Amino acid sequence: MANSALRSRRWALLALIFVPGISMASWVTRTPAIRDHLGASTAQMGLILFGLSIGSMLGILSSGALVARFGARAIAALGTVAIVAAMPVIGLGTLADVAGLVALGLFLFGAGMGSGEVALNVEGAAIEAAGGKNFLPLLHGFFSLGTVIGAAAGIAATASDFDVVTHMLLIGVVTAGLFAVSIGRLPAGTGKAEQRQGSGTARDETSRAPATLILLRDRRLLCIGYIVLAMALAEGTANDWLPLLMVDGHGFAPAMGSTVYLVFAAAMTLGRFCGGAVVDRFGRAPILAASAVSGALGLAVVAFVDVPWAAMAAVVLWGLGASLGFPVALSAAGGSAAESGGADAAARVSLAATIGYLAFLAGPPTLGLVGEDFGLRNALIIPLVAVLAAIAAAPALRGRAAEREVESSST
Repeated sequence: MANSALRSRRWALLALIFVPGISMASWVTRTPAIRDHLGASTAQMGLILFGLSIGSMLGILSSGALVARFGARAIAALGTVAIVAAMPVIGLGTLADVAGLVALGLFLFGAGMGSGEVALNVEGAAIEAAGGKNFLPLLHGFFSLGTVIGAAAGIAATASDFDVVTHMLLIGVVTAGLFAVSIGRLPAGTGKAEQRQGSGTARDETSRAPATLILLRDRRLLCIGYIVLAMALAEGTANDWLPLLMVDGHGFAPAMGSTVYLVFAAAMTLGRFCGGAVVDRFGRAPILAASAVSGALGLAVVAFVDVPWAAMAAVVLWGLGASLGFPVALSAAGGSAAESGGADAAARVSLAATIGYLAFLAGPPTLGLVGEDFGLRNALIIPLVAVLAAIAAAPALRGRAAEREVESSST
């Protein structure tokens, strides 16, 4: 019964993280059609996209406190409902030619994804601890699978001139169904801060609280947080700039630029589906270091090698390298609670995930500003340097307990 409940919980979480993946790719691939339907200029599209930025910022910054207050299931439910509602709102805004309504849909999507995905990662770390084996790579693999399916469907819809409003409404129906059959399978209370009892002093309360300020004193956790940030930056750079980078930087046709992004998403999915077993076999630190090397090599070739076929091949290395960084580092963040003698694994995962999603939010516009003056290929130096530094930080993923296990197994 316990194993059956855990399997049901796993599948529910996999379905829930599939929702933002397919939704995001559906929006990205239909952006040109929505822009043309609205008749929006580039400046007007920038204002519409500002709704996404505001929603994402609010969702990310509030997620940790909300999970601690209400638990992961409640915030995952709230975030997923917002994502499910976002696609029909975008579609209806497009149908009505109301740019503000499209911006509202993007605000809902950003807020839902920013808050909901942190909650899903907290729940995933709890499942990983309960099952005794790596689960977060597979969890993020289903997000990537959603992006692959959403991108493929979006490309096909664009090629066949399928109505964009109907497309957005269908995505809303599909994701609503996934939410309805999944959310009730998650337990209540995961990640929720324990209710304090008794009449202890304020100092006692502070010493027991997994407060962010206390966690920020943990140097190992901060190192892990940096790795999450660096690898999230590598992943987010591709999600936001890869098609344009291939078109403007390497002379690909627009359709081929979108296909290259699909190749990247497929490499991410493959890496994450295979990653759990590999991490179980070799450990977090060496796999993270190897992933960072692969990602750095891919970024370097795309940035500095002026050969189109080499750039396309390098995207595979980039995708495989970026695939495991975020989930493996989050897994280490949860495991660092035992190393520190605390029981604040959920708070640690929440903090590390928040740092990573801030990179998703701030990284792309920063690269855009740099790319405006120096070119997008040169702007790749920023994520490249960040990933190279993550290689040096990778040993932080190996805790003292893990080191003792390795030593005992080799004797």
